[in-house]
Amino acid sequence: MSEQLTARADLELAGEPVIPASRPGLRWAMLAVGLLVALALPWFIYPPVAMDIAAWALFAISVDLLLGYTGLLSFGHAAFWGTSAYVTGLIAINAGVPFPLAVLGGALAAMALAVPIGYLSVRRTGIYFAMVTLAFAQMVYFIANQWRSLTGGENGLQGIPKSFFGIEAIETDSFYFYYAALPVILLGVLVAWRAVNSPFGQVLVAIRDNPARARALGYDVERYKIMVFVLSAGLAGLAGGVFSISHGFASLQELAWTTSGKVVLITVLGGIGTLWGGPIGAGLVVVLEDRLASSGFNGVGIITGAIFIVIVLAFRHGIWGTARNGVAAWMRRRRSGAGGS
Repeated sequence: MSEQLTARADLELAGEPVIPASRPGLRWAMLAVGLLVALALPWFIYPPVAMDIAAWALFAISVDLLLGYTGLLSFGHAAFWGTSAYVTGLIAINAGVPFPLAVLGGALAAMALAVPIGYLSVRRTGIYFAMVTLAFAQMVYFIANQWRSLTGGENGLQGIPKSFFGIEAIETDSFYFYYAALPVILLGVLVAWRAVNSPFGQVLVAIRDNPARARALGYDVERYKIMVFVLSAGLAGLAGGVFSISHGFASLQELAWTTSGKVVLITVLGGIGTLWGGPIGAGLVVVLEDRLASSGFNGVGIITGAIFIVIVLAFRHGIWGTARNGVAAWMRRRRSGAGGS
């Protein structure tokens, strides 16, 4: 209890508004609203676009586990998203299993790949960590491009089926496929939520804020970083597998450095260290790109880049982070006013 009060005091002294943790009803209400939005999404947005939002949302959440909760900026997460996309496609094509099993296989492959990359990367911090992860991702991109007999090279892996126990509606209709794939995405979100709301998540935040102090308290900082790195890669793999099944192909674009940059942009736009920021940023970027592409506008990157600059300059904590902190500050002023009267 005293440690929680000390952490709360440290945040308030640093100027960070703190929302009381003793409001479980509010937390469950927010989760219920988020679930309702996810269920209603394909009724208001073209189902394939809704599926893209869900996949990118989980991808952004996986990056936020590193960036927002551990203080590690990865510019190579496309390696795990893309590796899972290819492995999922190969399993679906060659084994003909239901797509959730193929996606799980892709996620496991992403986690296996993350073990050596994480072991070699987490010993670096800051820009050095970002550059090392980017270098590994480019190596994976090069291998996929050269291994044409397996990946299809520049043509990509095409004809990935949406097999699901022979249920034709799900395998042929993107609307029903969304509801079959959504539980996979929600499973990943649940794993991330459980991780950050646990002692493991508290250790990650301690490592982010003061790694030397965390090490002095007896925590193996490198071990925890490797663990969260592999977990983050697995969540990115779930998202990448669902994405490839939804589109029916996996291409080199999934492994490109621009994909890593896009997911970092989405995470920062929504707000790092929030989990809610990823879905909000994904919804904004994916819908904006779809609308601009449908209108025939070719400079999509110009618009998304301009929005990113505005958000970074005007809303330092991202969209959700700024809104959350504003509500927390209002609640604190309200309590102070009530106490003074």
